[in-house]
Amino acid sequence: MPLLSPDTDAATLRERIRAGQLLVACLCAEWCGTCRSYRATFTELATRHPECCFVWVDVEDHADALGDFDVENFPTLLVQRGGDVLFFGPVLPHAGVVDGLLSRDLSAAPAVAAAPDLRGWLLESA
Repeated sequence: MPLLSPDTDAATLRERIRAGQLLVACLCAEWCGTCRSYRATFTELATRHPECCFVWVDVEDHADALGDFDVENFPTLLVQRGGDVLFFGPVLPHAGVVDGLLSRDLSAAPAVAAAPDLRGWLLESA
């Protein structure tokens, strides 16, 4: 599946999120050179993991998605199933990091207490 954007793929995002797919979001900024380079890698990851819903969220354009949370390190990844955030934090911009995370049994992972509800935001804004 392709990498999705809240700006251009609202209906598809809503459909895939409601279907219960694992949400894998990269929180980046257009001005960040690392983010611009990482986007191609993240796009390939979306193709390799069609069972997940991959979304690219520009933190400058979509600050409302984060509420009171600040993203200071790029790229920052958020992985969410339903209302539970399973991972939220900066990652190295390498495909192996996300592949490794997705290869774990995330059903046993405890929810991250302090993280934005990106799924809820996407359903409301999508």
